[in-house]
Amino acid sequence: MRSSKQLIWLLLCIFRWLFSNLPLKLSITIGSYIGKLLWFFSRKKVDAAEMRAVKALGVGVTTARKIVRDSYSNLGRSVAEILRMSSKKLDLDELIEFHGEENLKDAFSRNKGVIFLTAHIGNWEMLAAYVASRGYPMKAIGAEQRDERITDLIIHTRKLYGVHTISRGFDLKSALRCLREKQILGVLIDQDVRQKGIIAPFLGLPASTPYGPFKMSSRFGSPVVPVFMIRREDGIHHDLYILPQLEYPSGNDSGSDIERSVIEANSVLSEWIEKYPGQWMWLYSRWASTIGD
Repeated sequence: MRSSKQLIWLLLCIFRWLFSNLPLKLSITIGSYIGKLLWFFSRKKVDAAEMRAVKALGVGVTTARKIVRDSYSNLGRSVAEILRMSSKKLDLDELIEFHGEENLKDAFSRNKGVIFLTAHIGNWEMLAAYVASRGYPMKAIGAEQRDERITDLIIHTRKLYGVHTISRGFDLKSALRCLREKQILGVLIDQDVRQKGIIAPFLGLPASTPYGPFKMSSRFGSPVVPVFMIRREDGIHHDLYILPQLEYPSGNDSGSDIERSVIEANSVLSEWIEKYPGQWMWLYSRWASTIGD
């Protein structure tokens, strides 16, 4: 296990140097090929991911195979971008087109902080970096990886672009403080949280979903705003979409009220994943505790 961590870290260091010294387009192209190589040599994980796509999207195995291959390719591109960002600042305005900033300004105008809700789709780290680079106070929850050096690298990269990491794991007090200070709190809710979540449909299948963001919204009146960073077909440029805020929980903190909010959020995330299935992280066991994937 230790030798495996050492090898992964060594490769990351090599590619970090490489991607920082090559042209951006070439770096991202290499990242894409690395992702495809991982897809080719990770048959057990890939087979499981393909079955998830078949169940969730109702597609055939051939289509699912392409979706998962594209997902690995997108992951490779994203890693290349993040490694480059960690040592060489990118001009994000040249790479990203902003859509729906008026929705963000409207949410901010309520003076209650803002909860960004997204999924592991596109390049979610670049999303946070871009928003912070435009002067919005941006914080993100967690960066925990198996290797602490990789965790430190992610936190370091975020800092370069003005994104502050609340904690290495989830820290409720820090998250609440972020909202009290009228900042943006970035949250990803597309991972299985087992017994700690609410069971709600996700891509049509029952999934354990974290409900903390909605309890915080109910408590503070903070708008919950879905956001998505979607990679364009050229593989290099992106579109950042800020959607209108979701309906507020009523404020009575009732279980049924929170559950409705979770269902609505999962519905929005599912819609975007169905639209761009090759950009979502199918390798996650999203339904492990509910349907045993």
